[in-house]
Parts: sequence; structure tokens; C-alpha cells
Amino acid sequence: MITQASLEGLKQTIDIVDVVGSYIELRRIGSNFSACCPFHDEKTPSFIVNRAKGLYHCYGCGVGGDAIKFVMEYEKISFVEAVEKIADICNFSLEYEKNTAFKKDDSKLLEMIARFYQRRLMELPHCKDYLLQRGVSASSIEKFGLGFCGPSFESVRFIEENGLDKKELVSLGVLGEDNARIYARFSERIMFPICSPNGKVVGFGGRTLKEGLAKYINSPQTRQFNKSKLLYGYHIAKEHIYKYNQIIVTEGYLDVIMLHQAGFNTAVATLGTALTSEHLPLLGKGNPKIILSYDGDKAGINAAFKASIILAKESKAGGVVIFKDGLDPADMVVKKKTDELESLFSSPTPFIEFVFHQIALRFDLSDPLQKESALKEAAEFLHGLSPLLQEEYRGFVAEILNIPLNLIAPRYRGSAKVYPKSLGVGFPQGNSFDKLESLIIKYILEDRTLLDKAVEYVDSSAFLYRAKEFDALCRGDFENPALIGIAIDEGLLLRENGFEQELLMLVLRYYQNRLENMSKSLDLSFEEKSFQIRKIKNTIIKLRKGELISI
Repeated sequence: MITQASLEGLKQTIDIVDVVGSYIELRRIGSNFSACCPFHDEKTPSFIVNRAKGLYHCYGCGVGGDAIKFVMEYEKISFVEAVEKIADICNFSLEYEKNTAFKKDDSKLLEMIARFYQRRLMELPHCKDYLLQRGVSASSIEKFGLGFCGPSFESVRFIEENGLDKKELVSLGVLGEDNARIYARFSERIMFPICSPNGKVVGFGGRTLKEGLAKYINSPQTRQFNKSKLLYGYHIAKEHIYKYNQIIVTEGYLDVIMLHQAGFNTAVATLGTALTSEHLPLLGKGNPKIILSYDGDKAGINAAFKASIILAKESKAGGVVIFKDGLDPADMVVKKKTDELESLFSSPTPFIEFVFHQIALRFDLSDPLQKESALKEAAEFLHGLSPLLQEEYRGFVAEILNIPLNLIAPRYRGSAKVYPKSLGVGFPQGNSFDKLESLIIKYILEDRTLLDKAVEYVDSSAFLYRAKEFDALCRGDFENPALIGIAIDEGLLLRENGFEQELLMLVLRYYQNRLENMSKSLDLSFEEKSFQIRKIKNTIIKLRKGELISI
């Protein structure tokens, strides 16, 4: 069992934006972050994350909580599993009760294997020479932790001599198993450790030195290694990405290493897969300009085309750099063309323009039928963009397809809902009384001693819109999702010493409603109704003078 002190220490360490942002793409809205809710289907973002309070809330479906609850709900795992997963993300060492079986630390096991590979590379001059001949410097070999996995028996012997768990290493993809035979999956390969964003080894990539084998292989999917979410070199590049507001996405490990070696320290690579929407949370951290740096062959252009569609629909800044003459970024560095690289990276083709150009190139525009097909594909992509971008690019499409502008009509996806400007997301606009009740609850959430004062004057009957929330306050249910939604609503602005005035207004409204209902009442005699009306009116007069009266 995790110790309470350790759990509290983790909670103080957690950055909820980093945790939630590792699962879904977040965009800054004021001091909050927003996204389309991952727990229900929506097109307008109504999911809010507040870093200062460490809370999230969806104003659409009502879910909310802290980082631990988010991971529990998103991954459908237990509290302990979520805590351990977050500890890995935060690079935090949990402490367990003495009678608790310790969780296996996969990253430490993989670190040991990585160090073994690194030692073997240093002990085998011909392997190290291969890298040096490719232009990789000794300092880059060390910086990226490169290594070598020799014949299968060497790895197996190392694992046995050090008492490492073979079954665990099979599950982590270091070893393979074939009819009870254990073997090294990466034998005779240069090894590239792949790390999580916080720098823990979670898998490997291997480059063969033999002919007739797949040039590169990666670790298989494991509980830690998801190649569709990870980016090679990100843990080294991330500080530079934040500093320079730029990320260069390449196709290969050596591209990343050589670009870093040449001073392009924001370079990363996808892991043998095309860029997908699952990469967006990591790519979007810090909202950098994204530069796709791909080879000029058919595969590279096609990958850039598909990635550009994804990034364009997310309105990402940046663009595409395609290398010609069979070169790749690593080749450019080896040939000392760093000035040319600098120029290319500073003026990439914007994603939207790249997509439209590629669509035009896929058809014979001299053939009317093919031109019509090109228009259909271009229009489908155009209509997936925001209304503003549709208007901006209509003329561009007409020009590259050489067709009249009136053939390209924008199509807007329904009318937008009206939301508070403070949030800029899907929090339904309530009336002023709803806001008054929410304000009072937010005052109490900020200073819980005010609850004692509130219950002297009001109960839930005074609340027309937030009675359930006030009851939750009185029960001490501060993790209630509705209360979390109020706590992080930036539109509810608190004033110093403003609580008593807001409470006075609530009580005044309560008696005004009573007066109105009393006037309509048919259950009382004329004399009783007159007496009650005079009594309520006198109370209202006192309230208007600033005297706070219990209901």
C-alpha cells in the first residue's frame, strides 16, 4: 500500500496540465486550458483544466475531479494504478508500507539493459566506427545513449548473470520467445533507447548491420511503450521546444541525432509510424510551430500529406519541408548544408497550402472529369477547416485548380453556441440569479469558513439553481463535479469582502420571491395574507438597508 505521506507528496508534485495533456490535446484559454471532452461526444470544447487548482471539469457532461480521477476514468483503472502511472509521468518515487509488495519498476529494468548495450558498443570498435562514419560524434553517442545488441547469447547471459526477470523482459519486448527458446529480439543491431517525455527508458529501436534483414525494428507495444504517442528524442528536445517555440518532426533516429549535432535542438522523430492524432497532445505542449521534415520520396510526401491534414484541421502553425535529390536531414548535416537547413526550416510550406498543392498534383487538371474529382477532394478538406480559414483559402483553391471562385462555396458546421467570454468554451450562459448563487458557492469554496456564516442565514431553499451544489457544500462533498465546475469558472469574479453583499442579495431575492408567491396564494384568508405580506415587506425594507436577516 502506498504511504499517505508519499501520496500527499505526489499530489503536491502533480501538474494536472501535464497529466491530462499527455492524453488529450489542450489549448490555453486565459489561465485555463480547454479541449473537447474525452468522456462524451462533442464538437465544441466544454472540457476545462485549471492548473492552479489542479482540477478539471466538463460543462457539457458534468464530469470533474483531479489528475488522479482523470487517469482512473480515462484508462478505466484503479486508484492505485492511476497513482503509480502518474508517478511515472512525474518521475516521482512512491513509498510503500513495509508489508506491501513493491510494484515492478519497468523503467529501471530497461535502464539496466540500455547500459549493457552502451557498454557493448564501446567494447566493439567496428560498431562504434559505423556510427562515426555516418557522421555521429562521440558526444552524440553519449547524449542519446546509443548502444549495440550483439549475438543473442550475450544478452541472455547478461540477463541470467544479473538475475533479471526473463518473463518480464519478454513482456517488455527486450527478449523474444519461440517454443520455449528465449532470444534477444534486437541481436546484431545498433540500439537507440526510446524514452518517455520525462526521460525514462520505455523501449528501443534497433538498426541492423546485416544485409537481408529489416533495416529498423522497434519494441512491440507494451504497457509503457506506445509508438503512436511517443516521439524519439523529445525528452532531450523539450526544453528547446519550449524556449524556441518550435518542433521539427523527422522520419528517423539518425535525422534527430544529426540535427541536434548541428544545433537544431528541437528535432524529434515518429517511431516507424506516420504522425497520427495520438501524437497531438505531445506535439501541442507549449503550442510550438510544427515543422514536418520529410524525405522527398513517394512515401515521405504521402506521410507529409496525411500529417498535414491532421495538423491543418487543428489549426496548427508551421508547415512542411520536403528534401530533394534523395537527401534527408542527416545527409544535409553530413554535407555541411546547415545554412540551407536553416533557410528551409525558417520558411516551410504551410500545412493547408501543402495539402491543396498535393491534391492538385494527384489529378490531371487538363481533364475536366479529373479536375472535378480534384475539386471534390479539395472542397472536402476545405470544409473541415474553420469558417475563417475556409474564407481565406477559397481563392487559393480556385487559383491552383484554375476554376471560378463561385464553384467553391464555404460550408459552416452549424451555428456556434453562446458561451461566457471568460471561458471561451461550452459552459452554458446562465441568468444573473444563477450567477449570484454560483458566486456565493465559489466564495465558500475559496474560504470554507464562510460556510458557517452562510448557514446562519440561508439553507438550500434560498437557491433556485444551485440547491444541490449548496447541499453538497454542507455535506463537505468538495469533490462534487458541479462544485469543481464552479471553482474553476473564470467568469465568477470574487471581490474582496464581497461575500456578505452577495449573500444579502440572495436573501433579498428569497423574500421578494416569497412576497410574489404570497400575493398569488389562495390558501390564506384575506387577513392572514395581509399580515404575511406586511411582514415580508418590512423584512425587505431592512434588507435593502443592508441588514442581513435569516430566512
